[in-house]
Amino acid sequence: MEIFIQVVYFVAAVLFILGLKKMSSPVTAAGGIAWAGVGMVAASIVAFFEPGVFDYSSNVFLIVLAIAVGSALAYVTAKRVEMTDMPQMIAIYNGMGGGAAAAIAAVELARLAGGHHEMAAVNQVLAVVGALIGAISFSGSAIAFAKLQGLMKKTIRLPMHMVINLGLFALTLIAGAIIGFGHDVSIQLVIVFFVMALVFGVLFTTPIGGADMPVVISLFNAFTGLAVAFEGFVLGNAAMIIAGTVVGSAGTLLTQLMAKAMNRPISGILFSSFGNAGGSGAEEAVEGSMKEIQAADAGIMMAYANKVIIVPGYGMAVAQAQHKVQELTQLLEERGVTVKFAIHPVAGRMPGHMNVLLAEAGVEYDKIFDLDEINPEFPTADVALVIGANDVVNPVARTNPDSPIYGMPILDADKARNCIVIKRGKGSGFSGIENHLFYADNTRMLYGDGQKAVSELIASIKEL
Repeated sequence: MEIFIQVVYFVAAVLFILGLKKMSSPVTAAGGIAWAGVGMVAASIVAFFEPGVFDYSSNVFLIVLAIAVGSALAYVTAKRVEMTDMPQMIAIYNGMGGGAAAAIAAVELARLAGGHHEMAAVNQVLAVVGALIGAISFSGSAIAFAKLQGLMKKTIRLPMHMVINLGLFALTLIAGAIIGFGHDVSIQLVIVFFVMALVFGVLFTTPIGGADMPVVISLFNAFTGLAVAFEGFVLGNAAMIIAGTVVGSAGTLLTQLMAKAMNRPISGILFSSFGNAGGSGAEEAVEGSMKEIQAADAGIMMAYANKVIIVPGYGMAVAQAQHKVQELTQLLEERGVTVKFAIHPVAGRMPGHMNVLLAEAGVEYDKIFDLDEINPEFPTADVALVIGANDVVNPVARTNPDSPIYGMPILDADKARNCIVIKRGKGSGFSGIENHLFYADNTRMLYGDGQKAVSELIASIKEL
């Protein structure tokens, strides 16, 4: 039986890895999710045959009940959630994974403190490490969810916030070391340790601005993977070790890629508010003025263009305008216009946010290009249509060394012959700085909700 269990775990691990590989492409992502899902089902079923599971009938009842309740909740929420709310769902589900790992550690450490369980020295240390990482991921992901859901609309930075965080983290490490290397573990200390870890996760995340949420979600994803891997060692569960390691390494790589896409060190994202680097007066004066355009005129400009590049941003997601954008694309292509989509790595609220929305609307994959692929084409585009994007198209990232976003790779929308920006108002983006693209001579502003504005463009083109 033991050999059978380990073989199933090995097959499940292979399915996890192959599934993750297939998720790297939009074309094969759906199949990758299915493969990984089969692996998870297999690992969950074979876990019932682990020694000791059937020692008490209440064990099986509680396990089945938890699976049933969790599956039902997941099914209902997944069916109801809008695609625009996918980042929030990812954040909260990721937090649940970290919380589950922390809960496993809590049970093992509580049994150890109560004298009902003995652990190898290395497992005792790994349980503490997994508990720390999992608890931070759980509470931090909850704050990320609150920010993305709009429940927490401002960053919170306490006086001497960094000092408080460092002090709390040091105390948490000390408590963890006492538990991890101690022979007579106190249940009270275990409780204090978990409380401090959870509070640290909250204080760690509250100062981070919304623009950095894609990186934070990726980081917490890595945290969750590591926590699961550590607890897999504690339980001797190969599937948890492999799955956690794969998720942890993938999350770490994604975090590095997202930080690189913003040209900011990870430390700068985690330990400072976005946009504070330049300080007051760091921004150069804006020349020119915003020039408004009506939908009828913008529609004519696009209808008689040879090439149009569409730059979607979070404003498109908020307005749920992706289906109208696809309708606009089809209408332009019927008139012989070449339409392409330019996707910035940090557009939206999570990695791949814009790709998911466009895929949902039926935009073909071969029309979607990343920053490096599409930037050389902007000078040959007759129109760049920017929908709800801000900082990722701000040219000061190339020109002003004093700007907080200086050096961040941007989409070269300003190099198109004409640029039309759909925007709800005249405010700045998440970085809090003015976008000089809006004042450029070749830029026109089409104010209004993204879906309404695109609908007006479609109506104007149909009238031609």
